[in-house]
Amino acid sequence: MERKASRRENECEEKISNSESSELDKEYKTSLITLNVGGYLYITQKQTLTKYPDSFLEGIINGRIMCPFDTDGHYFIDRDGLLFRHILNFLRNGELLLPEGFRENQLLAQEAEFFQLKVLSEAVKSRWEKEQLASRETTFLEITDSHDRSQGLRIFCNAPEFIAKIKSRIVLVSKSRLDGFPEEFSVSSNIIQFKYFIKSENGTRLVLKEDNTFVCTLETLKFEAIMTALKCGFRLLTSLDCSRGSIVHSDALHFIK
Repeated sequence: MERKASRRENECEEKISNSESSELDKEYKTSLITLNVGGYLYITQKQTLTKYPDSFLEGIINGRIMCPFDTDGHYFIDRDGLLFRHILNFLRNGELLLPEGFRENQLLAQEAEFFQLKVLSEAVKSRWEKEQLASRETTFLEITDSHDRSQGLRIFCNAPEFIAKIKSRIVLVSKSRLDGFPEEFSVSSNIIQFKYFIKSENGTRLVLKEDNTFVCTLETLKFEAIMTALKCGFRLLTSLDCSRGSIVHSDALHFIK
């Protein structure tokens, strides 16, 4: 009799446990929301979409705003499905995090306004204004001799990200040709200084190591700069020193998109 009673108690406890587990599973599943935004499906949690009170998404989830459903029963929102990725990331992280080179600030600001996310809208507009200001300021990169700054090349462009890219490219090329001797040049925010510039008989400046081993010519660095610019969609506006009669002989290059 005691064994039967014990077995019944265990069965009751198991049923209660299964019932509680089932309720938790049901609650978890109902907390997951699938949105169809312009044909793109996003699955997220209810708490993410209701993070900002009085927003469009919070209104949909809590029934304040009517929203149509697609054929599969998902909420359908007729907006830019690709940009919604950034809206959702903002709701998850609480801050604006965009990929490098993002250029759709105006469109994202419009999406933020539609979804009634004032904080996001202001963050996008602030980012956009900073980029507009930066684009009007000419940025430069100077490649020079550490002992004589008149020897070298200056690259001008109104796109800071391009200057950063071309700088990393030149450093990469120089390091590979310096064959393990990075101390032969130093890099700061806007200047790359090589230790050894020397003129050959025909006037070409060479970058040399201490043992006079040839590394590369300054013209090679100019070629790298021009090729990188063309690949990025920039054009050579002018050679700032036209008196030399050739791009490869100029002391400065000016790129613009």
